[in-house]
Amino acid sequence: MTEAHDLFKNIQRKPGLQIWTINKMQMVAVPEQAFGNFFEGDCYIILNVSNNPAQSIDIHYWIGNSSSQDEQGAAAIYVTQLDENFGGSPVQYREVQGHESVKFKSYFKNGLIYKKGGVASGFTHVETNVYNIQRLLHVKGTKHVTGREVEVSWNSFNLGDVFLLDLGKAIIQWNGPQSNRQEKLKAVMLAQDIRDRERGGRAQIGVIEGAQEEASPELMKVMVSVLGQRIGQMKEAIPDDKPGQNQISNVKLYQVSDASGQLLVQEVAVSPLTQDLLCSSDCYILDQGGTSIMVWKGKGASNEERRSAMGRAVGFIKAKNYPASTKVEVMSEGGESAMFKQLFKSWTEKGQTQGLGKTHSVGKIAKVDQVKFDVMELHAQPKLAAQERMVDDASGQVQVWRIENLELKEVDRSTYGQFYGGDCYLVLYTYNRANKPQYILYIWQGRHATQDEVTASAYQAVNLDNKYNGAPTQVRVVMGKEPRHFMAIFKGRLIIFEGGTGRSGVVNPDPAARLFQVRGTHELNTKATEVPARASSLNTNDVFLLKTYQTVFLWYGKGCSGDEREMGKAVADLLSGQDKQTVMEGQEPAAFWVPLGGKAPYASDKRLEEEVSLHEPRLFECSNQTGRFLMTEVADFTQDDLDEDDVMLLDTWDEIFLWIGNSANQYEIQESSSSAVEYLKTHPAGRDAGTPITTVKQGYEPPTFTGWFNAWDAHKWSGGLSYEEMKSKLGDVSQITVSLNNTDLNKKPGGGVGNYSAPGGPGSIRSHNQRMSSVQFGDGSQNRAKPSGMQNSEQLVKMPNQLPQGLDPEKREEYLSDAEFENLLGCTRANFQRLPKWRQNDLKKKAGLF
Repeated sequence: MTEAHDLFKNIQRKPGLQIWTINKMQMVAVPEQAFGNFFEGDCYIILNVSNNPAQSIDIHYWIGNSSSQDEQGAAAIYVTQLDENFGGSPVQYREVQGHESVKFKSYFKNGLIYKKGGVASGFTHVETNVYNIQRLLHVKGTKHVTGREVEVSWNSFNLGDVFLLDLGKAIIQWNGPQSNRQEKLKAVMLAQDIRDRERGGRAQIGVIEGAQEEASPELMKVMVSVLGQRIGQMKEAIPDDKPGQNQISNVKLYQVSDASGQLLVQEVAVSPLTQDLLCSSDCYILDQGGTSIMVWKGKGASNEERRSAMGRAVGFIKAKNYPASTKVEVMSEGGESAMFKQLFKSWTEKGQTQGLGKTHSVGKIAKVDQVKFDVMELHAQPKLAAQERMVDDASGQVQVWRIENLELKEVDRSTYGQFYGGDCYLVLYTYNRANKPQYILYIWQGRHATQDEVTASAYQAVNLDNKYNGAPTQVRVVMGKEPRHFMAIFKGRLIIFEGGTGRSGVVNPDPAARLFQVRGTHELNTKATEVPARASSLNTNDVFLLKTYQTVFLWYGKGCSGDEREMGKAVADLLSGQDKQTVMEGQEPAAFWVPLGGKAPYASDKRLEEEVSLHEPRLFECSNQTGRFLMTEVADFTQDDLDEDDVMLLDTWDEIFLWIGNSANQYEIQESSSSAVEYLKTHPAGRDAGTPITTVKQGYEPPTFTGWFNAWDAHKWSGGLSYEEMKSKLGDVSQITVSLNNTDLNKKPGGGVGNYSAPGGPGSIRSHNQRMSSVQFGDGSQNRAKPSGMQNSEQLVKMPNQLPQGLDPEKREEYLSDAEFENLLGCTRANFQRLPKWRQNDLKKKAGLF
């Protein structure tokens, strides 16, 4: 495995996700488009470097149900070597298919997909723009969904789950009659993720409600053409797996020794545990009631003992007759995970002082060099986290258009980076890979843009996509949730205005005070976002710019770094040419508070300033959606994980918050209150039963609650998408066209896109003998017979008074053959029907038919 050592040299410690699979006993990098797809016959190694100041590292190795013992052994060895490459600081996790940890699932927000086969059986990993696909995915889960590839047959269906029939350029979602709204929403998101990452945005999605199949007759025709006629009754719902208890009070600590040549395990203590039980010269196994195993490696343990830690954990599982799927974590002294530390009654970091002025030094092993993100390293390691989409160093060409009067208007280059909430924009980014131009097309839609403008932005994106023969990868950008690469291409000049428009000649409202939150440490990750001009919008971690008619204040929170202050100054110069008055948190003059409506509480808890929190906050979903009350942990949580249908429990250690969603039912509210008390009582660390429990309601969250969430969006609850809204945004699914024989539709296109033309715009024109045998979703109307005397389409392109008698001049396109229709209008009849009336008329006008 000497090649692996060369590979390890090139692995950098930078935020994001990196994944490898084991192929012929070697580590092979998985392309970012395939992140979240796992072959059941393979083993994978997943490296995650967190985005927090400590840049903590987690290494997971994932075992497919059909993987060989040799592959599993190779993966375990590579994990050990990767751990040593980072000085022993990472936490290692053993993951078994179908029993993955919450932390592991949190990396793949849109879900996991299990695929049949593996490298050895000749299967290849996901490639963008490949359409020769026919598979059925069984989707389960609400917070973290998994899509398992199952037999393409009605026998795989049941009444309680959601299924995705993936046909390459079309994905049909079938919702079981007993599936709930959250499951449907997550399945739509998974379908969109497949479309966007695996198909470059060029696949269409249709949804069938299993309880109302008759409402989608054309979609059902395609289902039947692929699956055959359904015979007999469908299977009943499969009950969700009952999760283990979130808190296991029966925690035991074992000392591990092989002094006699055999693995000897001796029980040392039971919960509540204290830190002084751990001795640096030994290794220990912490057994959390059989639900998970944690291995702690002391600094003084021998190299052999440290290397065999994972193997010892597996041996312990066998000796205890625990299931083979039992979760395992391995960590070194000084690099303990938050989950490990919270099992101890108290935990003190090395160098921590008592009383005033805490310092956090996490020891040599976990010590981190605070370095800036070096974009040049992208050339050495181009595969960063898929969700970051950092395809290059952001030095490519940028073009920006704004939607004006439903058409594209090029934006003045001097204003690049300024986006207004009342507008929609298209941003085309061009870069080179292997001397070939590549494109990313960002569709930025303002929160306050009209529905017509939003629709027009999607349509114009299709037009632009077609101009480049379908080559661009399309990325829809939600205002306020701009991805990392999008921020990087504007080089620190990204400013998001809450409302208004960037159109020339339009006077925007000019409020007496405007407040901008500036986040970022260098020009590739910085943006300024306009927030409500009130004191409660401030946050001790960030830099803020307060702009009034008289003065511009630059406010520095106590938790912000020197780099953040420098970027704050740069953005302030972009926003205003006035002199800036610097204000330090806690030393504000009265003139600062007046435009904000007076001083008020904001997220300023001292814990937010700490470089490393001793106890990381934990979020739990409290729900009875499955018919019984369950508490399920959400790892790596964000505001998006707060489910309006449920009650959420946020544990910050010093306080417990119960967040009540607007649609939570009374039973959940009652049960969550008693569960919070029980949660404290049974906590393995012997928590103080008097820990305060605070109830907050959706839309009325105090700063003490919102401060625990990164980038809290005060407008979230008016702009969040429900399942119904998400479904409606898929467009008129009744107009999708799918090839029944999967020849034209699913052919792998030469050069990336082949004959495929994105719906609704001018595309490649095909000859008469290339007409596609297809089922049309929608009215399915065929072209009308031509009136007598009509020989070809040219006679239809005439003035109304020159047309033959009996021909409706406003519906001339209906008399065209399918081939003539595409020749004249540049799109199929079905795609034409999807367009708004004004776009149909526009195309007809250009074709001489209007």
